Amino acid sequence: MPDFKISASLEGHGDDVRAVAYPNPNVVISASRDATVRLWKLVNTPPPTYDYTISSHGSAFINAVAYYPPTPEFPEGLVLSGGQDTIIEARQPGKAADDNADAMLLGHAHNVCALDVCPDGGWVVSGSWDSTARLWRAGKWECDVVMEGHQGSVWAVLAYDKDTIITGCADKIIRIFDISGKLLRSIKDSRDVVRALCRLPPSHPTGAHFASASNDGVIRLFTLQGQLVTELHGHDSFIYSLDALPTGELVSSGEDRTVRIWNGTQCVQTITHPAISVWSVAACKETGDIVTGASDRVTRIFSRSEERQASPETVQQFDKAVKESAIPQQQVGKINKEELPGPEFLKQKSGTKEGQVQMIREVNGSVTAHTWSAASQEWIAVGTVVDAAASSGRKIEYMGHDYDYVFDVDVEDGKPPLKLPFNVSQNPYEAATKFIQDNELSMNYLDQVAQFIVQNTQGATLGQSAPEPAPTGGDPWGQERRYRPGDAAVAAAPTPTPVPEPRAKVLPQKTYLSIKTANLKVIAKKLQELNDQLSSSGSKEMSLSPPEMETVVSLCSQLETSGSLKQSPVVEAGLASLFKVATTWPATSRLPGLDLLRLLAAATPLTATADYDGKDLVSAIQASGIFNSPLNVNNAMLSVRMLANLFETDAGRQLAVDRFEQIIAVINSALSNSGVVANRNLTIAIATLYINFSVYFTSGGRETAPESSERGLVLVGELVKLITSEKDSEAIYRGLVALGTLIKVLGEEVKTAAKEVYDVKDILEKVSNSGSGKEPRVKGVISEIRESL
Repeated sequence: MPDFKISASLEGHGDDVRAVAYPNPNVVISASRDATVRLWKLVNTPPPTYDYTISSHGSAFINAVAYYPPTPEFPEGLVLSGGQDTIIEARQPGKAADDNADAMLLGHAHNVCALDVCPDGGWVVSGSWDSTARLWRAGKWECDVVMEGHQGSVWAVLAYDKDTIITGCADKIIRIFDISGKLLRSIKDSRDVVRALCRLPPSHPTGAHFASASNDGVIRLFTLQGQLVTELHGHDSFIYSLDALPTGELVSSGEDRTVRIWNGTQCVQTITHPAISVWSVAACKETGDIVTGASDRVTRIFSRSEERQASPETVQQFDKAVKESAIPQQQVGKINKEELPGPEFLKQKSGTKEGQVQMIREVNGSVTAHTWSAASQEWIAVGTVVDAAASSGRKIEYMGHDYDYVFDVDVEDGKPPLKLPFNVSQNPYEAATKFIQDNELSMNYLDQVAQFIVQNTQGATLGQSAPEPAPTGGDPWGQERRYRPGDAAVAAAPTPTPVPEPRAKVLPQKTYLSIKTANLKVIAKKLQELNDQLSSSGSKEMSLSPPEMETVVSLCSQLETSGSLKQSPVVEAGLASLFKVATTWPATSRLPGLDLLRLLAAATPLTATADYDGKDLVSAIQASGIFNSPLNVNNAMLSVRMLANLFETDAGRQLAVDRFEQIIAVINSALSNSGVVANRNLTIAIATLYINFSVYFTSGGRETAPESSERGLVLVGELVKLITSEKDSEAIYRGLVALGTLIKVLGEEVKTAAKEVYDVKDILEKVSNSGSGKEPRVKGVISEIRESL
């Protein structure tokens, strides 16, 4: 059997490609953390070339995709996708992204991470972080059956046949259900988190019925009766995805940068990718070609057929990218360079098995990695080993940003590590939370990861000035390695001033929080680009004049130098120009203007006292329609961050408190217009603003006690709504800090209302029993609120 070779590299996604499907030889489907699903259609061959359309554009990471074959009602079939927003969307492939979906499947309470279809049975099955799998009837599109009993995230679902569903769970158990939801069998032989499942063809030489893959890097083959038939060893890290080829072979992908082809129990080919993670792999049942999705944002097709393989130039580019990959040293363990063989080893010695890795000490002193290809009987260069952690004080670049440390974190003893970038100015628990969300791990790991950070940064000076990294995720401007102001697809907002550490008493909160992280050079550059586009498209009257643009650039330079601004004509003129950008430009172009206003709100009191077309800042922003429907979530989120930053100056606090009722109204408007599931960055910004109000009302300010209590009661009501409707742990934690501060300080009237009007004790109990309630910091603040009550 010939080896697979690259057929096409499909570039277009703005973030990790998390899921792929290969419904027929002419179409590939990919889903990404950039919140899009893309259809890649074969437009020419040979060599194969593809063009894409965006089938769906959501508001958060999309992690799972599946294709439901054509039916009389849906002659093109349906693309199903699900992710962080908890909604499963069913959409005909021919529909535009702006068209309404054919169906929205609502029911999961957390991230949807797995999908599979059973056309013979007429149903779809999904798995989620909410510890359930759900069966949905095609056409009816309501949840028909909930498969419960899982003690962790349901990472994998398999529609084995029209009567049988198999699930793989973070609790290390494989469960077999019938379609009524009855548990038929539990299999506990996995020994680690189950990440992938695959039906084996009846002709499989082992006689097994299905395969599972785990975080321990082992593929296990089982019968439906639960018997472990055999194990396949070869992967060096987490395995994320499995599929079966028409030949009866298995294909797997994982965190060790590889895709592996298995014939029976033998690995017959290893395809190394120039990426950290190969998240997903799928096979075309007609041709046997395979498609992969990886963390370098590229979707790749591989084929054994020479006529479907890529041009020599594309093959060369792929091989070069693999060869030039940087492999973090911690990924390969401790290396004694002096004991490594030189390049002559590669010519003198053969490998002993497919995929064997050999380290070589090059003449220049570097260490390169090579894998053995059993088919071609040669060593293939797959990268250069580089330093991965900076204990020396120098910064390390990771995913385009500089960090003080890039750790390998073992989420469990002896298990393959994941990369955790960290700056010593960050709160360890916030960094750990972001790491867990980015890698879609269980929140059960939070305390362990945070303690790992604390232990491994002892001696580092916390709070030193280190630039915060821009969050990873989709860029609303569609470009990479640049400032991202908080796209709806981003997993975590830029880290504001840390809320006090868990386990310490945090109530009452006494300091205002601000959100001031920014890359000012990139904001200024983007503003210039958008301004040029407006001028060239015939909207010159709306664009900024060259002098206005110069003023804005000057403001950015001043902010970058000092972080604060003194009142001056330049600041006054710059504010007027930025307000024009933020309120009159097309909604999709307002981001840089709003972002700079956010920074100016913290940098100068003039932001709060300036005249905006006869209105104050809050009234002017509201009048501009930013919070109206249809809501641009990014614009609304940045506006709320700006309101939170007002508390950095006396004038800003005075304006925010004077407009308290108005601000509450516009926030409610934003939330009601943000769709079924509010964007986490928006709710975190709102919770941060509410913390600042709670600090003001409990520290005296210029309020009299009765006014503080009255407004505190209003704020308690808003916080209760936010906490009960929100699923994101960061937003919940911040909401609890604000709520607890009000309850602890404002006296018996607020305590009584909290207990008797808002049933806060009952709400705390519900949060305690949720996924967020397992976090130590959430447990701690809940305990403090209970003491106050």
